Amino acid sequence: MNSFYLKPKFVEIIKEYTGSQLVSDIVAGIIVAIIALPLSIALALASGVQPAQGIYTAIAAGFFVALLGGSRVQIAGPTAAFATTVAGIVATSGMDGLIIATVLAGIMLILMGIFKLGGLIRFIPTAITVGFTGGIAVTIFIGQIKDFLGITYAESVKPIETIEKIKANIDAIFTFNWQSLIIGAICLLVLVFYPKIEKRIPPSLIAVVVGAVLTALIPALNDGVYTIGDLYDIPKGLPQINFADMDFSTDKIITLLPSAFTIAILAGIESLLSCVVSDSMIKDKHNPNAELLAQGVANIASVLFGGIPATGAIARTAANIKNGGRTPVSAMVHSAVLLLVLVLLMPFAKLIPMPTIAAILFIVAYNMSEWRHFVRIIKKRRIGEILILLVTFVFTVVFDLVVAIVVGMVLYGIISIIKIITKKGDVEN
Repeated sequence: MNSFYLKPKFVEIIKEYTGSQLVSDIVAGIIVAIIALPLSIALALASGVQPAQGIYTAIAAGFFVALLGGSRVQIAGPTAAFATTVAGIVATSGMDGLIIATVLAGIMLILMGIFKLGGLIRFIPTAITVGFTGGIAVTIFIGQIKDFLGITYAESVKPIETIEKIKANIDAIFTFNWQSLIIGAICLLVLVFYPKIEKRIPPSLIAVVVGAVLTALIPALNDGVYTIGDLYDIPKGLPQINFADMDFSTDKIITLLPSAFTIAILAGIESLLSCVVSDSMIKDKHNPNAELLAQGVANIASVLFGGIPATGAIARTAANIKNGGRTPVSAMVHSAVLLLVLVLLMPFAKLIPMPTIAAILFIVAYNMSEWRHFVRIIKKRRIGEILILLVTFVFTVVFDLVVAIVVGMVLYGIISIIKIITKKGDVEN
């Protein structure tokens, strides 16, 4: 089989690479790493795993997508799209379940690339992608209310589903901690208004510093405010994983196939959407099949390195472009910088307050919600499209992503058939 259609962009650019471009890529890679650092930690916590696992993901996935991918500028790592899915898998099947599901998803993505399925992204209706993206944003927002308000659940209450979290928050609302609310509110204000003043330093990094300083230096704001170090172990250095004690039984593998399918579909959709956006910014054309193969390898590498599922991150990719990144080298630099941070600076993450993490994730949820696109679809007043949008959105929030996508696609098929029959009837009349 001719493998030219899987040729990575890195191979294409390396022949004509210049010293001046190397400087630009190094600068862009360092800046993107600074942006990715607090986001990776926050997204790991939103996914129900240890904070360092977000860094592991950005390092491994970022490197392999750069090496093998079909885009010149793609930055891969943990994203909000995976948060609720990963949290559900970890809660029900543990870390071994997440490893199994992600490896299976990686194999699916590799096969999708080999069998040239990269072009199928155009057949997924916009209403479905906007619907489930908005639904994921809502679930992330609801999942962070507890830490933002400093709410304490009863020991027996361990909500997993979004509706369960809403009920738990309502039941425990009078346990909220005013210090947590103040820390969270201050950090949220920083995230909203700092970019209007200064654009060179990522606002999430400023918010992390402000939150840590406030809780460390002002005793009145420290009472009852949990930090990452209070709740999680902060390792120093490279990950150490013990696969010997994990359950990799056949029954468990079969049980996790639907979750693997969800990860594969999400990774494929998100990464190719990011490629489309970046293409328009740099006037290039990505290789979708090479990108899918790279995402598959990257996801397998990520969990074997101790990370979680990954995909192309649109915001980080855009930041890479805006700061001069034009080749996969910038993404490799981003991974190298994060590796240095992991080895040298990771213990300082224990000082970050949980309300600060919640504030960062509120902004992530807002940015990924695509509410303007949501409103535009409704304003078109196409009943079928609106119905698909709302059903996908509600099913994502109330049930899960697999159910939402399946129901959305079935509904899209039914509506398409009705349109064809209606048009045929009009022609015959």
